[in-house]
Amino acid sequence: MKGISDVRRSTVLFLFITISILLFAVLLLHARQSRVNSAAALTANAELVKSLQLTDLCLFTEARYTRHPAMADLHSPFQDHPFALDHFPSGSLVSPPRFHRETP
Repeated sequence: MKGISDVRRSTVLFLFITISILLFAVLLLHARQSRVNSAAALTANAELVKSLQLTDLCLFTEARYTRHPAMADLHSPFQDHPFALDHFPSGSLVSPPRFHRETP
């Protein structure tokens, strides 16, 4: 009678590869099924965006000047006083508009 320690390494490798391939196939099938199931929701969202005439995606949710940089009030980061530090992390990720970076 063979014990677990008597199993050949090639057999263990073959089982590992077989299980990995099966798991990968299951993941592919799940992704396909999820895509089919969410098609109706995506269509409904597209209709909502079209009916509300939404233009752009909200980039960040924390500060009003980082939600949509093109529509931001340029002085809102300094609304308390001109030397106020930006206390939202997303403020460091959004660069100033190009016309403010160019030197005259």
